Amino acid sequence: MSEATNNPEGGQARPPRPPWKEFRESLEGHGFRPSRRFGQNFLLDENTARAIVADSGAGPGDRVLEVGTGCGFLTVHLAHIGLELLTVEIDLRLAEVSRPFLEPYPRVTLLEGDILEGKHALNSKVLEWIGESEPWHLVSNLPYAVSGPVVALCASLPNPPASMTVLVQKELGQRLAAKHNTPDYGPLSIVTQFTCDVSLIRDVGSGSFWPRPKVASSVVRMTLKDGIRDPMERDLAMQRIRPLFTRRRQTLVRVMGDLGADKAALREALAAAGHPENLRAECLAPEELADWVLGPLWPSD
Repeated sequence: MSEATNNPEGGQARPPRPPWKEFRESLEGHGFRPSRRFGQNFLLDENTARAIVADSGAGPGDRVLEVGTGCGFLTVHLAHIGLELLTVEIDLRLAEVSRPFLEPYPRVTLLEGDILEGKHALNSKVLEWIGESEPWHLVSNLPYAVSGPVVALCASLPNPPASMTVLVQKELGQRLAAKHNTPDYGPLSIVTQFTCDVSLIRDVGSGSFWPRPKVASSVVRMTLKDGIRDPMERDLAMQRIRPLFTRRRQTLVRVMGDLGADKAALREALAAAGHPENLRAECLAPEELADWVLGPLWPSD
């Protein structure tokens, strides 16, 4: 990790950002070209960056994680309000470009590395920073390549974020916020909504980015629910829910029956709960679906 952060006069207006031309020259000097593999689309619009910070509700002293530092354009708006900020950047060339821009802010820590360790875990240094109980927030223009996994993994943590305010592909935002019995509803919706209330805040046009993405983007706000399930319960529920959505057009009775459940008992339980016999998993809200897969009718693992 290398350190750079916060202006002690955070209440004053932040000095203007140097011209984009200077950053382009620095990027070119480091041999940088945007990477599709890393999902790199840089948010250039300052009004949008300010709006994301305002949407997050983060204030002085809050602990905030940013994934995808880029050139530091969103980072510096976060840093200026006096946050304890950990910002993660996988591309070492970008880290070199953003570091001088962040030097006035000593409470920002720039971590060079991948936010993910494999497909199913966050970076161990990030997990150490998150800790076991202290509140924290995720505020990011998330790289498209990792946005879904990052949100899902953060929502699944024993200490999930108090809020997540992220700029993502519009299609992903719709999946995060999707209600049951709609086409966009699936495992990502469920794992997120186990812990968070999800709201779509606004769309952001492609002209706000460099390079311009071919897809629309949206700001999504997720806030931690009260009284969420134990993390081991949530993990077990998701292990059982995912197979149901690989056969989402088939009935709950058929899929659970093929996995070894008693079909007659399932039909009786559905009728008692006021559900039709042809009920599908996608028709149940996250908590009710969790009750079914964690209940006694689930076949022995």
